[in-house]
Amino acid sequence: MALFTDTAAWVSTEHRLYADGVQRFMEQSMAPNIESWCDQGVVDRDFWFQAGEAGIMGASVPEAYGGAGADLSFEAITIYTQAYLADINWGYGIQSIVMHYLVAYGTEDQKRRWLPKLVSGELVSAIAMTEPGCGSDLKAVASTAKRDGDSYVINGSKTFITNGQTAELICVVVKTDLAAGSKGTSLIFVETDQAQGFQRGRNLKKLGMKGNDTSELFFEDVRVPVDNLLGGIEGQGFYQLMNQLVWERSMIGITALGAMDCGLQQTIEYVRQRKAFGQPIMAFQNTRFKLAEMKTKVEVTRSFINDCIAKLIDGSIDPATASMAKYWGSQVQNEVLDECVQLHGGYGYMMEYPITRLFADARVQKIYGGTNEIMKELIARSLDV
Repeated sequence: MALFTDTAAWVSTEHRLYADGVQRFMEQSMAPNIESWCDQGVVDRDFWFQAGEAGIMGASVPEAYGGAGADLSFEAITIYTQAYLADINWGYGIQSIVMHYLVAYGTEDQKRRWLPKLVSGELVSAIAMTEPGCGSDLKAVASTAKRDGDSYVINGSKTFITNGQTAELICVVVKTDLAAGSKGTSLIFVETDQAQGFQRGRNLKKLGMKGNDTSELFFEDVRVPVDNLLGGIEGQGFYQLMNQLVWERSMIGITALGAMDCGLQQTIEYVRQRKAFGQPIMAFQNTRFKLAEMKTKVEVTRSFINDCIAKLIDGSIDPATASMAKYWGSQVQNEVLDECVQLHGGYGYMMEYPITRLFADARVQKIYGGTNEIMKELIARSLDV
């Protein structure tokens, strides 16, 4: 299986070579460790360095800042391959988002300070958006950052933060002007080794993504330099978030496709081997029809995702289309993997089978990045009615 279709115009020889290299690396260095990551609740810190050394982080970051200077299609290949090999634990998607905040809006000093270290794995990043009192409604963020001389003083708490136990560089969504609503939102970077008053809460126990450190974070009078304000201008945070959500939501659709390819492949292999009533499960018409339905859904999704990637490359993708990729991809992912579990029978409920982990990991895809209900609202707003 592959992310791209045979007729995808955006695919070059370089894409195919890159995809082969990423898959080899992940098969050798990621896949054998997934179970241990799930058991320990966090990805080995050394894996980030290995990924950096292999050149699979920051492919679309400009060469001047340590990247390969390619476009987002190469990042898409990395995201897809991770999911195709049955992993959603490694929080590279967040790392990629933070890199592109910096590429798009960072000052020259911010780019030079942080991007090379993010590309190499020397820094792991997180985005602290969600709060106990607000999820998809980012306008309701209550955390504050008050200017005090050459510093901002940050107060507030965050929850459900991917890479929360590991991250050394955290992009925090705060209000720098409480009276200005969404126009008072800013993004400020916190370097955790320099942040007195910063605390990590517990590593949250989840239905899926058990190998990812998802945490609560607390900020009590955390003082950071004014230079850590993304872009150097207050009140730009909501605009910055909304523009970069296009990539985040596209990534969720790409992840969904990889996970479906993985689950479908595993299920086909299983029903060919497993017997019931003296014959392989594959021999039953219901099994073949279910597989036919799933394969059709997957290929329709692949075509749409490839179209989205082409638009990411030329910059023409809009928020509504990215919302469709997120909504459709995650919805179909859950439908397909539910059918895959059903065809596995009782074994589909056992954690020793990867399909079970894929099924559990899929559920959050309809929630994070903006719930699917919010996606429908955003899509509806784009209708010419």
